[in-house]
Amino acid sequence: MRAESAPPAVEGSALTRLVNLDLNLLLSLRALLAERNVTRAAAALGLSQPAVSAALARLRRHFGDELLTRVGNRYELTPLAVRLVDRTEVAVAGIERVFSAAPDFDPAATTREFTLLVSDYATSVLGAPLTTAFARAAPAARLRFCPHRPEDIVGAADRLRGVDGLFIPHGFVDDLPFLDLYEDHWVLLVADTNRRVGETATLDDLAALPWVTVYHRPTAFTPAAQQLRAHGIEPRAQVVVESFLPIPDLVAGTDRVALLQGRLAARLRPDDGVRVLPCPFAVTPLLEAFWWHPMYDADPAHRWLRGLLAEVCAGLPAIDRVDGGPQPE
Repeated sequence: MRAESAPPAVEGSALTRLVNLDLNLLLSLRALLAERNVTRAAAALGLSQPAVSAALARLRRHFGDELLTRVGNRYELTPLAVRLVDRTEVAVAGIERVFSAAPDFDPAATTREFTLLVSDYATSVLGAPLTTAFARAAPAARLRFCPHRPEDIVGAADRLRGVDGLFIPHGFVDDLPFLDLYEDHWVLLVADTNRRVGETATLDDLAALPWVTVYHRPTAFTPAAQQLRAHGIEPRAQVVVESFLPIPDLVAGTDRVALLQGRLAARLRPDDGVRVLPCPFAVTPLLEAFWWHPMYDADPAHRWLRGLLAEVCAGLPAIDRVDGGPQPE
């Protein structure tokens, strides 16, 4: 008889530590990091305060760190605890996906939560039609929209292990599976009181006037802003925001200019105090996409979600290339 080969050795004692670890502590850790208070964490978990206090004591021994420190009449996270926030969310999400896996998926019966990383722009465009279709098909399930951050995009391959997907245009993420959702176009916003800019803007106008920009960091920018720089114009950012929805209010009544997606510009009203103009430079249309980790390629629930997204996006109106408004039927 041939001897069986020995199982591969586990480096260090990592496996032993996991075997001896009570995974319920992970849920307690998430609640404590979120609530920063033992009483509120206990209420969120449906446990008694002494039970959560005991869990906190065990977590402190495990990490060799206080995790929560009292400052006046409140608690703050230690530097280690701050680093654990995202890791804990990813770990809990991963465990939930492991134990909710099934060979088949029935949207009408599932109670699964789907977590999506989105901008306020994507939520504005897709939020209403997607949640309507989602609630109709999966009434007991839940959609969680989480605002994405620049670090989520830079580290997308790792971040997407713990969520169902990321909404972001092409040009930021590579080498991951994606579903094209819809096209949009960039338009220019100026205040209706802006006397320098007439019925059309010029590149000289864009070089001279102050800007409202989004993100405005080397690793965080809009594709249109990058293309403007290719024309030799660096926007003079007077105001920087981390979202798109406030842009019209920050342009109205000022001499500032800004670039905005046409689908958002189409929602502006005559009394919003801004004018929508075509961009005075060639700008590539925006192609919004849904990105996910390859580990979800064959997951039945994820495949259903992708099919629902494709169905919802097929029903979105087309956008006029000039002013961003919806094209007539």
